[in-house]
Amino acid sequence: MLTKVAEGVLVHQSALLRNNTVVVEGEAGVLLVDPGITGDEMACLANDLAESGRAVVAGFATHPDWDHALWHSAFGDVPRYGTERCAAYLRDLRSKASWKTDFAEGLPPEIAGEVPFDLFGLVTALPAGSTRIPWDGHELRIIEHPAHAPGHAALVIEERGVLVAGDMLSDVLVPMFDNTTDPIGDYLAGLRLLDEVAGEVDVVVPGHGAVGGAGQARARIDLDRAYVHAVRDGRTPEDPRIGSSAEPGWEWVADLHAGQVRSLPRGTGPLNPSA
Repeated sequence: MLTKVAEGVLVHQSALLRNNTVVVEGEAGVLLVDPGITGDEMACLANDLAESGRAVVAGFATHPDWDHALWHSAFGDVPRYGTERCAAYLRDLRSKASWKTDFAEGLPPEIAGEVPFDLFGLVTALPAGSTRIPWDGHELRIIEHPAHAPGHAALVIEERGVLVAGDMLSDVLVPMFDNTTDPIGDYLAGLRLLDEVAGEVDVVVPGHGAVGGAGQARARIDLDRAYVHAVRDGRTPEDPRIGSSAEPGWEWVADLHAGQVRSLPRGTGPLNPSA
């Protein structure tokens, strides 16, 4: 189930949405980034780690979407971190009396009843502006930005040249905007921050889809930026992830694209062309 993408960095991919769980090895054990998404998948991952002698010592959620803030009891009761805004969003969500019902109703029907969510969202907030995860392992630089979701963060595993991108830079999903007053501007700001570190990495791990090798971080940033510019300018994107070129089984991404274009705030329009 685990694929090595760099020395000390492994990835497990879920079956349904190709969610990538990132395993980062440290001195005393491993850190899990965005583990998911079904109970069986997480239990199998925990078993694989245990059989290889790797204990889970920490976790990190790149952002508060349901499929990125999960946890399984088999991973153990260890610190789980997120940015301050991510943790606050999850805390507010869990404070609602109906959160479990809302969570269950929002799951894809293919895995309804298969996702354990009692431990969902129990994330400890790192201090605002934090750029490091407190753990005994590889240096993980936090790149927090406003794109896609509140408190979204990418991670740069500096010693291994790996960019963990969260829900960005996917080869199967187009950029998905957050519900803010300036979703286009926020997304472009996030891409600019990722672009600043793209030259430092040889591997990019998106939240969904295939891991990219040398040069792919910047290529995917360019593809995502072209998509956002097209949406901003009212053009149909020439994007391989939608339309007739979409990968079989992922044709629904075209519907996702159409839906989010319809839901953009009124007045969304051309921004700074150099963004």
